Amino acid sequence: MATTRLDERLMASVGLLQAAPVKFELVSDVPKGGVLCAAPALLAVGLLKHTRPLFSLPAGYYPLETIFLAIALMALARVKSLERLRYEPPGEWGKLLGMDRIPEVKTLRHKLELLSADPTVVHQWSSTLSRDWMEADPESLGAFYVDGHVRVYSGSLAELPRRYVSRQKICLRGTTDYWVNAMDGQPFFVVTQAVDPGLRKVLEEQIVPRLLKEVPGPYSPAELEANPRLARWTIIFDREGYSPELFQRLWQLRIAVITYRKYATELWSPEEFAMCKVRLANGEEVQMALAERGVCLNNGLWVREIRRRDEKTGHQTAILSTDYLRALEVIAATMFARWSQENFFAYMIQHFGLDRLIEYGTEPIPDTTLVINPARRKKDQEVHRQRAWLVRDQAQFGALTSPAGAGAQEMAAFEQQKAKLLEQIEHRQQNLEALKAERKALEPKVPLKDLPPAERFDQLLTAKKHFVDTIKLIAYRAETALVHVVREKLPRVDDARALVRQVFNSTVDLCPDQEKKTLTVRVHPLTTVAHSQILEHLCAELTATETLYPGTDLRLVFAPVGLTTIP
Repeated sequence: MATTRLDERLMASVGLLQAAPVKFELVSDVPKGGVLCAAPALLAVGLLKHTRPLFSLPAGYYPLETIFLAIALMALARVKSLERLRYEPPGEWGKLLGMDRIPEVKTLRHKLELLSADPTVVHQWSSTLSRDWMEADPESLGAFYVDGHVRVYSGSLAELPRRYVSRQKICLRGTTDYWVNAMDGQPFFVVTQAVDPGLRKVLEEQIVPRLLKEVPGPYSPAELEANPRLARWTIIFDREGYSPELFQRLWQLRIAVITYRKYATELWSPEEFAMCKVRLANGEEVQMALAERGVCLNNGLWVREIRRRDEKTGHQTAILSTDYLRALEVIAATMFARWSQENFFAYMIQHFGLDRLIEYGTEPIPDTTLVINPARRKKDQEVHRQRAWLVRDQAQFGALTSPAGAGAQEMAAFEQQKAKLLEQIEHRQQNLEALKAERKALEPKVPLKDLPPAERFDQLLTAKKHFVDTIKLIAYRAETALVHVVREKLPRVDDARALVRQVFNSTVDLCPDQEKKTLTVRVHPLTTVAHSQILEHLCAELTATETLYPGTDLRLVFAPVGLTTIP
């Protein structure tokens, strides 16, 4: 079972050891050892930066840092759940952590339960990391992308409310997460909603107050006062958040918005459009046919409407913005970069198991939470059904035509059928108006405590998932940092990510040198000579960081096998 450090384990079992020291041995051919190449990036992104002040573990065999590092390396190695760790070689993973074996699933679950016992500490940790990421990348403070993602739940433990899942085009039970990302898709933080009040409410009540508190913005109050058209920063979202009243309230806080326009039916003249050079978020420059107008919304707010015209189909994409200063090319590039957030969702679901449950269990939702009134929903269904019947009868009535050359008896039958159908239409109209009046008398939303016991619901436990998801965000950011290095030699993003995943999956040799205080990670060759040459460039960049392995004084040195000289 790879438990070779018996003395230390025995001491830990009787409480005589606070934590076992991290020790590395000379070993060869460690599978998936290339994941250690992410260690410098993980530490730079902040994996262990705030762990000691906020978290602690009782005396035991595994150090605190080893638990954080193990979960992060598992995420990068595509071990998407704790249960899948049962099918990984424990001793080989232990060599990467400087232990005799990686914690077993039961132990790891227990450690996670201790670390996430206080949800406020987990929230403080993720908020602190989010603030650090924003401060480390001042250019990203100009634009924040907000979008919702539904985590579908098909279990029977909790009856979660239903919500529309766009990727499956159906209403399913689940939880909605609202993510805040940078223009390149890198995540900042997430807001989880067991009962989804909608993007507009989440923006105003949770996301914007948090951003105002944590993001001072690039401009001082004096600069904002001197220029009435200057915005603190810009929020970008899709049509779900479209609301002229919301735009106005956000602008009163000097927050600009960029979104797609709803109900843009009128086509602009092709002569209004001009070819413009637009620089996309990935650095690519493309030509777009753009046009701009000033538009007054129904609440009196003047906004910019920018349209892009497809030269092949003539389709026009309408964008609204309260960013009054930046050029229309920049507005268009900023709006179309929203797909980077959609790509982030897809990548995290496929490679990091973002939607997977971490623990089983439920917790109550506050009784004051407003939920959709089931009586109102039932009345809505009756209104829709009655309206459908009315439309069907009206269509039948409109299709009735008097038979040509009909006799008196046939005309009498025709008139009787027509009168009967008209009477039925009037009856349905009366029923429809009555149902609408009954529906209007019902509140759209009611407190959860007012629902019958059979219709109430709980929410899934969130603390442990929030903790693990935060480590997954760190792992994603660390992988992205390596992708940026690889793109110096391999420009395409998808190719660079594929190569980094290949590096994580590669075999390594570990060569500790206590005299020189180094830990050399010798990465075995990749699938092609060209990839191995890029690996050599990556290893040189990682070695230049002079990163110390956590819990030791060993400096990490990376070198591909076959390199003539080891740094």
